[in-house]
Amino acid sequence: MSQTLGSDIFHLAPIAMWIEDFSAVQTLFNEWRADGVTDIRSFLRADPARVARCAQLIRVDEVNRKTLELFEAETIEALRENITSVFRDDMLETHINELAELFDGKCGFSTATVNYTLSGRRLDIQLRGAVMPGYEQTLGKLLLTTENITVQEDARRAEAAQRRHAEGIFEHSPVSLWIEDFSRIKELIEVVRDRGITDFRTFTDVHPEFVQQCMSEIRVLDVNQATLDLFGAPDRKTLLMRLGEILRDDMEKPFREQLIDLWQGNLYHHREVINYALDGSVRHILLHFSVFPGHEHDWSRVQVALTDITARKKAEAYLEYLGKHDVLTKLYNRAFYVDEMNRLERKSLRPVSAIVIDLNGLKEANDQLGHDAGDALLRRFGEILNEAVSAPNHACRTGGDEFAVLMPGADAKSAASVVETIYELLKINNQFYSTAPLNIALGTATSEEGESMESLLKRADVLMYEHKRSYYTTRGPADEMGIAAQ
Repeated sequence: MSQTLGSDIFHLAPIAMWIEDFSAVQTLFNEWRADGVTDIRSFLRADPARVARCAQLIRVDEVNRKTLELFEAETIEALRENITSVFRDDMLETHINELAELFDGKCGFSTATVNYTLSGRRLDIQLRGAVMPGYEQTLGKLLLTTENITVQEDARRAEAAQRRHAEGIFEHSPVSLWIEDFSRIKELIEVVRDRGITDFRTFTDVHPEFVQQCMSEIRVLDVNQATLDLFGAPDRKTLLMRLGEILRDDMEKPFREQLIDLWQGNLYHHREVINYALDGSVRHILLHFSVFPGHEHDWSRVQVALTDITARKKAEAYLEYLGKHDVLTKLYNRAFYVDEMNRLERKSLRPVSAIVIDLNGLKEANDQLGHDAGDALLRRFGEILNEAVSAPNHACRTGGDEFAVLMPGADAKSAASVVETIYELLKINNQFYSTAPLNIALGTATSEEGESMESLLKRADVLMYEHKRSYYTTRGPADEMGIAAQ
């Protein structure tokens, strides 16, 4: 009765079950022991044919219905005839663990392995085996169960593949990526909110130390290779140890704006900031901040993506420079001159002084020596004016050989001092270029009560032309350093 019941349980069990005879394997084990084999794992791994030989010696005595169903076999005879199709490839490696347990005298084992159905479909299997009582010495009867865990393993492999994919995207992204923990910052903000503060911008104005405290609470969890490249760091440890050199100076102001965004519930935002590489060079950065989905409640995972826009900023600055400067002389150009004239006209700041200068002999130099020689004269005089004039005054090239210096808030004495500096620098420059001396005509004027900028410039211009006529009339050496002023 009990034997029949046991047989029914075996055949009706909802899990695949096998009864196998390992006695031939035990005989082989004894031969190997006699030959001095003690480390069975190393012995089997040294020659996979030994593993295959053991597998061939295993005899299947009985299987239940679930086994036939799982392995797509109609009868046990069909399963036996094709057993080498079931136990192959990936299984041989894990089979070493089962054999080693038995070789070492263990009466049971459990391992994850791979089998194949008779149609060739791959199965991930959780295999468990136990030596049946009375067969411990011969291994004549082992009960094995094979649980199909393919669905779980497929899910695990898919999750692992997705994780590797995400890690690959993170690590190899051409954009600098940071994973950070802002949970402590959220706690600090909530403390402020619980105190009844509603105007957070005013609060941070009054308490700048709160912004500094929040900055100190940022925890950097990881950065990618592009981050190391961007800031010139040899490795992550160095970067994290020297964060203070990267996030400094002007970072506090944009970080304050970032805190205000977070206060207002904006968990995804971007702005331009300035960072510094470890060699001290400036990095203009477009910062994109986002709280990871699922972490909105505590901000414990946020991503910061940094795009290096330094080249763009340099290009913009150069374009802005070109819009206001003369390329040849590096002085301000006529467009800037006109804008500055209009600005000074609107402003009530007085007095204003103006110096108008014309380069004598430029046409002759161009005609006789070529335009390169003429450009060299212009370039030299640009260097002189750039050296002689500093903010808030502005030196401009207003035409081919025409220049002007605008001096807001400067009286006649201040203008005369700049003129004296110009002539001193001119004299020194001519000593270096004695074969091609520079010569200028110059006029200066200081605004009178209620006088327009246009009138002021006309007066300076008239005086300059008087000086110029004197030069071309006399061309005397004493005239080279002359000045007409009012």
